[in-house]
Amino acid sequence: MSVRIELQYLPSLDYFACLLKYGEVSLEAQEHFVKQTYRNRCHILAANGVDTLIVPVIHSAPKMPIREVKIDYSQGWVRRHWGAIVAAYGKAPYFEYFGSDFERVYLKKPNFLFDLNWELLTICLKLLRQKPTIRLTEVFETSLPEGHFDALSQISPKNPSGHNIFSKPVVYQQNFGTEFVPNLSILDLLMCQGADATRLLKQSVMVE
Repeated sequence: MSVRIELQYLPSLDYFACLLKYGEVSLEAQEHFVKQTYRNRCHILAANGVDTLIVPVIHSAPKMPIREVKIDYSQGWVRRHWGAIVAAYGKAPYFEYFGSDFERVYLKKPNFLFDLNWELLTICLKLLRQKPTIRLTEVFETSLPEGHFDALSQISPKNPSGHNIFSKPVVYQQNFGTEFVPNLSILDLLMCQGADATRLLKQSVMVE
């Protein structure tokens, strides 16, 4: 079975559990941009708790094709995001090994949100040593044929905090706090657990 899902910004563990669960992935490239979703935001764990990082976009039309959504660099968000990531994970065990991979993307400043998300997803999968079969959709389908699971917009900030669809929480040592915070951006797992991130992620995948 394959799955359709949107590109997200530094996605959560639940998102990556979805990719691993299905193996064959259709990334929705023909949808319209949806505000207040994980398409342009993620959660990391900082010293004062969960920090939400939002990529500002230039949203000039009510129904903007996702691949035409430009990033608004006038707001100085790159410094804010990278500064927050360094503050959160600069002393994490694996930041010195992985940090530069992500920094290069931020310094590159892709024009389009889709391209930023694609580059970051590619890096995450490489570090996880996972190679799901991924294709970009060429047309938007309102319904999918049998054998295709539609996960479009299902992993959403509007879901209750910690509500997972494709994974169960697997506790690991985080950088801050004494109480475990589930389903953060994959950055948290990678920076804190390094090579063991893949094992923990696979362990979290819900099997029907």
